[in-house]
Amino acid sequence: MQLVIVESPAKAKTIEKYLGKGYKVLASYGHIRDLPAKDGSVRPDEDFAMDWELYGDKQSRVREISDAAKLADRLILATDPDREGEAISWHVKELLTKRRVLPKEVERVTFNAITKDTILAAMKQPRELDQDLIDAYLARRALDYLFGFTLSPVLWRKLPGAKSAGRVQSVALRLIVEREREIEVFRAQEYWSVVATMEQGGTEFSVRLVRFEGEKLDRLSLGDEGIALRAKALVEGAVFRVEEVETKPTRRNPYPPFTTSTLQQEAARKLGFSASHTMRVAQTLYEAGAITYMRTDGVQMDPSAISAARLAISDRYSGHYLPEKPRHYETKAKNAQEAHEAIRPTDFGKDRHGSGDEARLYDLIYKRAMASQMASANIERTTVTLRDGTGKHELRATGQVIKFPGFLAVYEEGRDQKQEGEDDESGLLPAMNKGDCPAKKGVDAAQHFTQPPPRYSEASLVKRLEELGIGRPSTYAATLQVLKDRNYVRTEKNRFFAEESGRLLTAFLERFFDRYVAYEFTAGMEEELDDVSGGRAAWKEVLAEFWRDFKPKSDEVMERKPSEVTEALDEFLSDYLFPPQADGADPRVCPKCGEGRLSLRGGRFGAFVACSNYPECKYTRKFAQPGGSAEGGEDGALGKDPVSGLEVVRRAGRFGPYIQLGDGKEAKRASIPKDIPELDLEWALKLLALPREIGAHPETGNPITASIGRYGPYLAHDGKYAKLRSTAEVFETGMNAAVAKLADAANGAGRGARAGAEPLKVFGAHPTSGGEIKLMAGRYGPYVTDGTTNATLPRDKQPESLTVEEAITLIDERAAKGPAKGKRKAPAKKAAPKKDGAKKPAAKKPAAKKAPAKKKAPAE
Repeated sequence: MQLVIVESPAKAKTIEKYLGKGYKVLASYGHIRDLPAKDGSVRPDEDFAMDWELYGDKQSRVREISDAAKLADRLILATDPDREGEAISWHVKELLTKRRVLPKEVERVTFNAITKDTILAAMKQPRELDQDLIDAYLARRALDYLFGFTLSPVLWRKLPGAKSAGRVQSVALRLIVEREREIEVFRAQEYWSVVATMEQGGTEFSVRLVRFEGEKLDRLSLGDEGIALRAKALVEGAVFRVEEVETKPTRRNPYPPFTTSTLQQEAARKLGFSASHTMRVAQTLYEAGAITYMRTDGVQMDPSAISAARLAISDRYSGHYLPEKPRHYETKAKNAQEAHEAIRPTDFGKDRHGSGDEARLYDLIYKRAMASQMASANIERTTVTLRDGTGKHELRATGQVIKFPGFLAVYEEGRDQKQEGEDDESGLLPAMNKGDCPAKKGVDAAQHFTQPPPRYSEASLVKRLEELGIGRPSTYAATLQVLKDRNYVRTEKNRFFAEESGRLLTAFLERFFDRYVAYEFTAGMEEELDDVSGGRAAWKEVLAEFWRDFKPKSDEVMERKPSEVTEALDEFLSDYLFPPQADGADPRVCPKCGEGRLSLRGGRFGAFVACSNYPECKYTRKFAQPGGSAEGGEDGALGKDPVSGLEVVRRAGRFGPYIQLGDGKEAKRASIPKDIPELDLEWALKLLALPREIGAHPETGNPITASIGRYGPYLAHDGKYAKLRSTAEVFETGMNAAVAKLADAANGAGRGARAGAEPLKVFGAHPTSGGEIKLMAGRYGPYVTDGTTNATLPRDKQPESLTVEEAITLIDERAAKGPAKGKRKAPAKKAAPKKDGAKKPAAKKPAAKKAPAKKKAPAE
């Protein structure tokens, strides 16, 4: 028997079908082991020795692989054709060796597409494991571990509220924060444009004033209304004739097929997909045999694929759309070892695949790959210049016409946004000759203001990371997801906003670890790691060089007092926290007492700004309110409750800001939702009064209430729930709307889910059942479901760290156990108290206390 190991069950099922009898194909469900999340997993003093630990949820999977290996004559490691795939194969081989069940014959095969021909061809060309790729994996994993597990304890002790830092994620966060700073210091400039509408031969067109009083105008030349109106009057009164008509033919060449990075960018622009969702859908398409491997830096297609694409083009279009020779593209990837074939369809005869997001992404990949082998587009650009009699004033019109669309008939790349001041050349100009005097229909002077640089979208951030040479495209999705999961950033309308915690962390790293968040240093590390995978550098030497400087720097910062760190950050962030006042007043003077000085302080739950006259003056404000005057932060009085006379105070807690009425055990508290206007006493009293009773349900007579819970605003009735969209709905929803929402939620709720409950995370389609995998918050704890099978998460598994491979494993293992289908068993009800005289049960001997677990520092 020949044992084949791959990553996923969908891939295993397909490959086993193609190989036939004599082969047993098993899935590892991704990595089977990792560095334990504790100190000492990588030991620099012992030549960077590394300890590996089997994933808790992979025990049964590894047992099945080990049992099969005992009976196998040959082991074929057929994991993905990249560094991570090589590492998974290495882990499997190492573990089987350790258990003494490794077959005598071990081979490595790779294929770029899951089709019968490619798989059978790959089986005829086995090789050994690539030690250079394995070393590159070891170097990256150790480097990220040492960075995270050395730096995170420093953050916990010196920067309250900080969670962790990562080698690449911290630099990506810095890009987002720096863009936020650019926007904050940006000062809009006024400028005007003068545009005339003219007509020639019955066709209207627009012309822009480009020269005024003999001076060439740039974008900001007409800086105020006065000069703009003077220019407008001149254009209205002057006669303009055509002086120049320039027609220039140009060619536009097609784009190369997708790489991982360009696919993520285009899917974000055109489909609105996040990078992580794009990769999940692409993984599904790959495992279905529809596309080639989706983690690649390469832009070239296999010669047979190029021939298939050219055949498809000739079948669908005329011969003009097919260039004489096939197009060849050169990769810009720095690491040729990892530069595989571009992402393309496995069969150009199929222009559709699947449904929903799979169909949309496949369509994008198909069209881009086909367009890459099509003829160039022929475009004619026309520029018309008009001048008045003095020659001192000039109007200009631009336009273009597509003479032959070529590849544009199939595909045109999207753009993040139009550049400021960019002329629209898409219009068609009428035929004009020198000396013509087009009729003037009207002149308009329009006011504009310069715009700040746009916040990063996923597409533009991925593009910027790639331009800087930071990280690798295959890791961008995971890196951006970590920033979101740790609440360092948030996304609004597909744009990244830096959160308070992310901004403070970046300031700390720039102040104390500036070298390690520098773009040049991080890009240089990537080049060194690429040298390892290319066999040009020794991985332990790369690690030693990094550790030689990083460890002493970390120790130095750890020795600093928290107050010293806060003082340094206060000075570093001074311009942000205390910007100059319009009236010239001292921005650090306390607005409440008028005497104390404001400065940055560190609290149990994060940084805040406070008055130096504390406790006499209790003025505070959140770190994220630069120059703000509203009270908040750790201890801000909002006023007194008119009913009880008790003080209502806003506080900062471990799980976010909250309001409190009264003191001690009897105090009432309520979390502050993010979607309310500026907090005042009225809002605070409304939140403290929740739940709000809407009225009695017309069918049951039992009350319907509205409140805010752990997962947001909701309605409740008889143990059933319906999600509300905003905090405002908690106070505005009436009886009719409430009854309707509860009914809709009851009809649409999935098995085992709270009615109306939103998933905590969506992973994509299950490779076997096809159902969408969701992470849900259940009554008895978090669980994953594909709509058919529900599987509870292990107690030691944090929901935010769950991967798609782990979710699939949990669901499959739950389904394999029988018809229970993941139903949860409710906790046993507590026994009713014994009546007087009843015999009391014997007291149980108290269990021995366990030593508290060490706090784990998450690596990147």
